[in-house]
Amino acid sequence: MAGTTRRRFDPEFRAGAVRIVRETGKPVAQVARDLGINEYTLYNWVQMDRLAAGQAGGDGGGGTLKESAEEELARLRREQAELVKQHAREKAAWEKERAELEDERDVLKRSVVLWVKEAMGR
Repeated sequence: MAGTTRRRFDPEFRAGAVRIVRETGKPVAQVARDLGINEYTLYNWVQMDRLAAGQAGGDGGGGTLKESAEEELARLRREQAELVKQHAREKAAWEKERAELEDERDVLKRSVVLWVKEAMGR
């Protein structure tokens, strides 16, 4: 890397690039390509802006975010367990119905065979 100098960007350019990512919703890599800068550089700027705005857990609120995340995780695990139970019940019901339909199909097959034999025997 000898002979290369680091590019310096003024705060207005940084803020403008971050604002483009935030307001347009475009991927960081695409905006970085459009602006001719390294995507990791822009990603770092976006992360620093989020931290400054308190969106990435840097709100200084202590454990409130962690607690709410743990509560959400517990809620999601309970919901998943309920969905697994519901899925098992529905699967059992479908299996029972499938077995009944297969039995009905077999009876109808036998009936057709007997009907054909009877019709051919006349």
